[in-house]
Amino acid sequence: MQGSANLNIMLKAARKAGRSLVKDFREVENLQVSMKGAGDFVSKADIAAEAIIKEELMGARPTYGWLGEEGGEEPGQDPTRRWIVDPLDGTTNFLHGLPHWAISIALEHKGQIVSGVIYDPAKDEMFYAEKGAGAWMNDSNRLRVSGRHRMIEAIFATGIPFAGKRTLPATLQDLARIMPECAGVRRWGSAALDLAYVAAGRYDGFWERELNIWDIAAGTLIVAEAGGMVGAIRDGHEPLQDGDIVTANGALFEKFAGLVRARGA
Repeated sequence: MQGSANLNIMLKAARKAGRSLVKDFREVENLQVSMKGAGDFVSKADIAAEAIIKEELMGARPTYGWLGEEGGEEPGQDPTRRWIVDPLDGTTNFLHGLPHWAISIALEHKGQIVSGVIYDPAKDEMFYAEKGAGAWMNDSNRLRVSGRHRMIEAIFATGIPFAGKRTLPATLQDLARIMPECAGVRRWGSAALDLAYVAAGRYDGFWERELNIWDIAAGTLIVAEAGGMVGAIRDGHEPLQDGDIVTANGALFEKFAGLVRARGA
């Protein structure tokens, strides 16, 4: 896809940060790791990747606002545009030597996500989309959600709450309802890649609670541009604002979302 100037800036930033992360991943046992919260780790690699992305994005568009997982929020001179960045989604996988983690970069314009990039450096897979221009992987692979129509043939992804997260009971109840109806549920530890895989048709749907905007901002656009449906779990919620999300292809969405929403919280 011939992308916009902004998208090309995002792709360049993701690749540059990816090279830094791959280098650190090879030496993961030597990383200096500190605790950021129960079960939520932050490493030198995480912070360094965000610094690289910020330098690239803000250097090219210095008037835009910024929201990064590690560095927090900074208003821009242009109040209508904001970068939303997770420099390392899947940090726990990274620190355990599991090659399933990603960089997520989104551009918000007037409250809407207009460009999104999810890059998996370990597998060199770049997922990206611009509003109205479709979703793509690497140079020329157009992404489409799966065409499955039957729940019993479908595979779904989620995140299992860990440590002290309060939504563990709700998720366990979800699994009790969903697993008898489908071909399997996967928990791979990166919401960004879960969404990218829905867009690519590898998963048929995804749901999760207690997410942050930087986890899913790029992925929601990529799924939508690949033909998928995206909604919130709770009535009156919005995924990016409230952090609960359910998504699937059009044929399965109502049935799948109904099972997720049956818990109601």
